[in-house]
Amino acid sequence: MTYKTFDKECLTYHEAKDEFGTNGKTGTLITKSCSTQEELSMAYSPGVAYPCLEIEKDISKAYDYTNKGNLVAVITNGTAALGLGDIGALASKPIMEGKAVLFKKFANIDAVDIEIDSKDSDEIINIVSKIADSFGGVNLEDIKAPECFEIEDRLKKICSIPVFHDDQHGTAVITTAGLINALKMTDKKVGDLKVVIIGAGAAGIASGRMYRNLGVENILMFDSKGVIHNGRNDLNEYKKEFAIDKDVTLEEAIDNADMVLGLSKGNVITKEMVESMADTPIIFACANPTPEIMPEEALSVRRDLIIGTGRSDYPNQVNNVLGFPHIFRGALDVRAKNITENMKLAAAYALAELAREDVPNEVRTIHNRDNMEFSREYVIPSPFDKRVMVYVASAVAQAAVDDGVARVNSFLKERYIEHLEELSKRF
Repeated sequence: MTYKTFDKECLTYHEAKDEFGTNGKTGTLITKSCSTQEELSMAYSPGVAYPCLEIEKDISKAYDYTNKGNLVAVITNGTAALGLGDIGALASKPIMEGKAVLFKKFANIDAVDIEIDSKDSDEIINIVSKIADSFGGVNLEDIKAPECFEIEDRLKKICSIPVFHDDQHGTAVITTAGLINALKMTDKKVGDLKVVIIGAGAAGIASGRMYRNLGVENILMFDSKGVIHNGRNDLNEYKKEFAIDKDVTLEEAIDNADMVLGLSKGNVITKEMVESMADTPIIFACANPTPEIMPEEALSVRRDLIIGTGRSDYPNQVNNVLGFPHIFRGALDVRAKNITENMKLAAAYALAELAREDVPNEVRTIHNRDNMEFSREYVIPSPFDKRVMVYVASAVAQAAVDDGVARVNSFLKERYIEHLEELSKRF
């Protein structure tokens, strides 16, 4: 595929087939029959009054009589569009529609994209909080740091439904799963690890926090100006969480490091840096389309290396679609009030566990790979493995129940797993 033709193919893909067709990638699906006069009367007036009155008496009935329990709002202001930067709210709509497609394709969740034309955090928080009850969850997307942290934190306190900024937590969950499995392959203890994070934006901060929840103590984080350290006077409150006592170069930081997470730009990691890392090192080079170091370059100097990228043409892809659809699936199905740290960590452990299972033949065929088994080249499962939803959603749902944020009166994990297995066969 050449990019000179690929751009034209993409534009054609997003357009309608004719002048009266539907442009874009999403639409509306009617879930109940409306083919007779009686059905019309039940769908709208006068029959619709009955569920309205039930919800008026008990707002929790909205889960019973509306699509709230399977509906997510995908919300952005377009200030940090993937690989594009601040392109504005409306220009981000194709991305948000794409996110809605992934929700439906991978977890059978209906999603509506909402683009807010504002850079004012207070205004965004006010808008989202006023519409939140129409949905079972809110997926914040492509909102730049540090505003994204405040927006998510404040909305989580205001709203009674899960609010999840995927740019932060998606990468954190997936790379944590890879880290869990990397530790399975070595004698290393999580508390002894030295981890370097290149990039102190939304994903970098969230990943650092999650690694700490896992037990990592020694984290060195870099932004565009260098390492985050206490001698700097330009750090926001979120970066200060990771400030160390002295200034070091990237080369010094990576020396004897056990893991490097790249969330910056291409080609910032050299072969010499890889050579200097500790035994059986881990690199997740997530810059797209050019990683911080190409896998073949890194592997040319370290055969004991575990490496993943954000690209689909290399093993161990760090792909957020492994996380957000299934995290929301589990949260929605137990009518969760929010998504807790334990729910995110449960998702990471579930993904790690699945990567250690036998890979179905149909997944091997999709990837055109015969060597898909738990190894340095397979510490993160494939997003095309339909068991991802079963493993992640059930783990998240159980964690929600354990944390006391689920609204369901009873929950049997075994029965829920059976439901998810049946659901996974339908799409």
